Amino acid sequence: MSYLSPCGGKTTGQIRLGTFFENLGWKVYRSPESALAYLSGGVRFQELNREQAFKFQEDIIKTMMVIEDTFHHLAAVRQKNVLLICDRGVMDGSAYLQPGDWGKMKELNGWNEVNLRDKRYDQVIHMVSSSKGAEAFYSTDGHMTRHEDLEDARQLDSVTADAWVGHPYYDVIDNSTDFDTKISRMIAAVCARVGIDAQDRLAPNSIKRKFLVSCLPTDEEFPHYQEFDVIHDYLVTPSRKMQARLRKRGQANNWTYSHTIRRPEINDQSVELRMPISEKDYQILMAQRDDHHYTIYKTRRCFLWNNNYYQLDIYKEPAPPRCMGLLILEVFTTERKQLALPDFLQVEKEVTYDPNYSMFNMSIKS
Repeated sequence: MSYLSPCGGKTTGQIRLGTFFENLGWKVYRSPESALAYLSGGVRFQELNREQAFKFQEDIIKTMMVIEDTFHHLAAVRQKNVLLICDRGVMDGSAYLQPGDWGKMKELNGWNEVNLRDKRYDQVIHMVSSSKGAEAFYSTDGHMTRHEDLEDARQLDSVTADAWVGHPYYDVIDNSTDFDTKISRMIAAVCARVGIDAQDRLAPNSIKRKFLVSCLPTDEEFPHYQEFDVIHDYLVTPSRKMQARLRKRGQANNWTYSHTIRRPEINDQSVELRMPISEKDYQILMAQRDDHHYTIYKTRRCFLWNNNYYQLDIYKEPAPPRCMGLLILEVFTTERKQLALPDFLQVEKEVTYDPNYSMFNMSIKS
């Protein structure tokens, strides 16, 4: 799988896609962008002549192949379904070369595009840059290696997209919808490719609905489920209209970490940026923890029932006063009215639009 183009939702899309499949019980690997290791280490394309740029791009591709192959070897010995998400793909390299140099590089290395493009990746997803159709959201702020203006971003998006034309499973996710729907369309495309029926959860007009549950049934009453430990901490922000939080999510003491920023609304859309981070980055960012908020601890139980995908959040000690013994059921659905909920759960009421059950509000120290 390959996710392409600057400021197209690639980073946020990867973490949401990974979380979606992890909740289904899959093992998810993420192959990082190889070029980033060099570019963040001081390399500048503008400082390289044509010969140097050729060699540099060749080395990036070879590095990428080694990393991807390592993940493939790990996946091959797993006794469960595995999804490997590649931040970039080897065909991207052709977009950064002078005319004619790509053909020369393939000849020198004995490469061909059928192997590089069609056989190496099961599916290619092109997340169209926000510079095309969502210009109000285009920004390279906070990106260590991206500095393109709108026109350069559009050009780079086009040549990168063209590099993958011909792949048998090539999906282009444009900006014809709002951002959250764009991400859902991407996840739905992956689900369709691997044969998973996502049902309402990923429908373009689906919404997240939340329900208060009175008590936790026994395990025998539940269908098959996966459980994860989740820890949320809110961070200090420069504006009351902005939220920032860290999430630590794990199973069997294996953890993933993410950093989410919710910005003020633009064009009536709430902009939420979510990115995976390392354990080290998580520890560093924890120094910015907002002492006006409690840490939230919960167990997230994920399960399928009646062709819908549910998440039951079980709030745990040490819990803020508002969260004591709280059970919140969440589901994405297109149904706006009466919804058939799991019959083994005692649902008290719907709290979708009740601010008292917002995690941000529940974490506030009164």
